[in-house]
Amino acid sequence: MNQARENIAQGKTALGIEFGSTRIKGVLTDYDGHVLAKGEYEWENRLENGIWTYHLDDVDTGLKSCYSALRQDVEKTYGITPSVFGAIGVSAMMHGYIALDAEDRQLAPFQTWRNTNTTPAADRLTEELQYNIPLRWSAAHLYQRMLDKEEHVHHTASVFTLAAYMHYKLTGEKVIGVGDAAGMFPIDSDVLDYNEKMVKRFDELAAEAGYPEVHLREVFPRVLTAGDAAGVLTEAGAALMDETGTLKPGIPLCPPEGDAGTGMTATNSVAVRTGNLSAGTSTFAMVVLEKQLSKIYREIDMVTTPSGFPVAMSHANNGTSDLNAWVGMFKEFCELMGVEADMGTLFGKLYTHSLKGDPDCGGLLAYGYYSGENITFINEGRPLFARTPDSAFNLANFMRVNLYTSLGAVKLGMDILLKDEGVKLDRIMGHGGLFKTPGVAQRYLAAAVNTPVTVMDTASEGGAWGIALLAAYLADGKKDGRLEEYLDKRVFKDLAGEAMEPDPDEVEGFETFTRRYAAGLEVEKAAIAAIGW
Repeated sequence: MNQARENIAQGKTALGIEFGSTRIKGVLTDYDGHVLAKGEYEWENRLENGIWTYHLDDVDTGLKSCYSALRQDVEKTYGITPSVFGAIGVSAMMHGYIALDAEDRQLAPFQTWRNTNTTPAADRLTEELQYNIPLRWSAAHLYQRMLDKEEHVHHTASVFTLAAYMHYKLTGEKVIGVGDAAGMFPIDSDVLDYNEKMVKRFDELAAEAGYPEVHLREVFPRVLTAGDAAGVLTEAGAALMDETGTLKPGIPLCPPEGDAGTGMTATNSVAVRTGNLSAGTSTFAMVVLEKQLSKIYREIDMVTTPSGFPVAMSHANNGTSDLNAWVGMFKEFCELMGVEADMGTLFGKLYTHSLKGDPDCGGLLAYGYYSGENITFINEGRPLFARTPDSAFNLANFMRVNLYTSLGAVKLGMDILLKDEGVKLDRIMGHGGLFKTPGVAQRYLAAAVNTPVTVMDTASEGGAWGIALLAAYLADGKKDGRLEEYLDKRVFKDLAGEAMEPDPDEVEGFETFTRRYAAGLEVEKAAIAAIGW
């Protein structure tokens, strides 16, 4: 406690703030990654005029509220008010589209990763660049606006991801971490920058579409890698974060990263032959590759680690949203029956009870598609649950199928990597809210990928801890060498996690579920066609 108080007082700490899908979370650590304080702010995306979005005013409010909660945690625990940190890092959901003019005025609604209204653009860019451009990538959003002949594109001076946008507001620097940049446009891992040949072709396509004044390198942020200086907190940035005026400007910031990069960092999965799966509102698995894939797969994103190593990502737009909604309904039922039950208890009991279900979920089928799903090439979402009359319909199987389906789309992508491409994995780590109940989602993930899965005690800290580690690496960790060496030598040297081996019966059961999941996609498509009110 005394050492922590001294580190905070002297500013020998790292602050990470991540803008997730349902909450903004701040984590304060020392330079070895020990968590000293936390703060949270809950928020939710909006569906407005068919667009999944957040209002940028809500982003500012969320940052201030999250930091306020963290500052109060520090004051309560250590009796001091922080005024300086060794470094700060900002992370957020990857992809999407925030467009500003030369006066930094917002030109169009913020489109998040959840929007899949970019199929024509993504298809054309994939064909022209001979590189998979997913629907949610920033380049696809920008080019779709061009194809749609939107006037605002003529006035676009900056296009940001959410992390790069918040970093710009805090520092005035138009930069981005290479991992987050890899969700905007293809990266050349040899030079750790946007692929120049593809940049030139994009600019040609922009001119052909009627926007010759829009050049990708001018509107997209400059690419940096882990450990690079990315600017300092300005007076305006400090005032935006801290309503008390205590926080001092001049604090260094590390490059802003996306939730993929922070997930890799938080699970020590930045070296080749390592992988991790982050499970929350969206669910994505990442594998650091020894070599490039043999061909283009529309189901697989090619991104990078925060240091620039090539990474194959199986990214599902839909994760636990529908699962959370079902648990919320069970809470409502408890209240109807006069029983008090908090959400944490309900999640724990329902998840654990699912272990009593059948390995194949007893013939039940579910899709938590709140939005379109790129891995299965579906552009809208209709959450649905289905079963046959002779299925084993009970609570354990019901919870089990909703847990399985939160991994369903990701499983299809991982099958391409592990089965079709023969990608080798030495370890895979699980993290995110799905893994808070010990031994449940970890067990199901092991069955899904037929690989031992480790979940560490820090798993639920997620990306906010990951971006704090990247800030700590900037402030003090570079003396230990490369990012993976810093993580191995200092952060993870004493952290333990228990590996869970896949159970053969559950592996077979998950394969049976997956075959049903793939076949039942026709039901999901029919629901989209029939249900539109």
